[in-house]
Amino acid sequence: MRRRVVITGLGAISPIGNNVTDMWENAKNGVNGIDFIKRFDASNLEVKIAGEIKNFDFEAFFGKKQLKRTDRFVQVALIATKEAVLDSGLDFEKEDSDAIGVYYGSGIGGLETIANQEDKAQTRGYNRISPYFIPSAIINIASGNIAIEYGIHGIATSAVTACASAANSIGDAFRAIRDGYLEVVIAGGCEASVIPLGIGGFTVMQALNKSNDPNSASMPFDKNRSGFVMGEGAGSLILEEYSRAVARGAKIYGEIVGYGATCDASHITSPDPEARGAKKCMEMALKDGSVMLEEVGYINAHGTSTPLNDKTETLAIKKAFGEHAKNLSISSTKSMTGHLLGASGAIEAIFSVLAIKDGFIPPTINYKTFDPECDLDYTVNIGKEKNIEVAISNSLGFGGHNATIAFRKYRG
Repeated sequence: MRRRVVITGLGAISPIGNNVTDMWENAKNGVNGIDFIKRFDASNLEVKIAGEIKNFDFEAFFGKKQLKRTDRFVQVALIATKEAVLDSGLDFEKEDSDAIGVYYGSGIGGLETIANQEDKAQTRGYNRISPYFIPSAIINIASGNIAIEYGIHGIATSAVTACASAANSIGDAFRAIRDGYLEVVIAGGCEASVIPLGIGGFTVMQALNKSNDPNSASMPFDKNRSGFVMGEGAGSLILEEYSRAVARGAKIYGEIVGYGATCDASHITSPDPEARGAKKCMEMALKDGSVMLEEVGYINAHGTSTPLNDKTETLAIKKAFGEHAKNLSISSTKSMTGHLLGASGAIEAIFSVLAIKDGFIPPTINYKTFDPECDLDYTVNIGKEKNIEVAISNSLGFGGHNATIAFRKYRG
């Protein structure tokens, strides 16, 4: 018998808010988190804008020693997870640690550590690099640090599927609880690759918007879109088996009911032009959750603001939903946050859950010009109230990785 899985805690740090409350309020109001890069001198880079975390004192949160021994992608994961754990009301010291797991993904991992240590090696020699280099850079160290922090002895693992990493992690965590392997999971994703090497790498592959205009850069589904804007941050969700959550009187945000995962097997960076993988992924999630097409009211789109992604995702939605596609409210919150790569699916899962809970569709900002290849309702520029029974969140990563999570309003 399949068990129900509910969400009992949320945590986030992002370009539009350093906690869930601020992030969601800013998303509803269409606040743009993209600006000129402040954390380092970007004057020699072609792309000078990003979605950076703002006004957060990392040293005060971690202390100098821990700050030096962990990469920023791990730091943001721990920040978001602390909020989610506190929000859930769980005391892990009183829980069965073997029945708790961590599924926490990242697309790139400790890129800043890798870049800094290579620079150090080139100037001082490879015997002078930090002993914390490897355990700071490896992607699984985010889930490992979370497990250490909370004494979790169930599986601690990391999906690494580029921009689908967090969504795959959440989906896999959902299945682990639903199928009886675990009772509670900390799930999500993190990324912190807004460094010169990261910006440069995505620039030369023609993936980033090069306008250096924060208000006309991340513009999903707009005819003049020309690339995404990099962002950084993390999102954490506490997933819990329904009956135990009810028994302890937990606050329940919503329910995960379905999960789909496919691969285009088409191209290393470009989506399948026929949208077969993305279409199938959405269909799988709906079938998995016994969701009828007409029940879906909102899609948090992958919506990267690249020419290929947005028209292909639009095609996938039309193929998956048929005539109902015209009735769907869709938005790309990347228009506000930028693209958080491996963390994007977690932040967007949080937006999807809160959209259902609050009955509100966050907007796709920066939209100016209609594209006939993107002709659905993208909730342009201004959010709107709407009663939502089911929402889905799409994440589509380099390598052809597709993930869709289906969320349902909690009704007890």
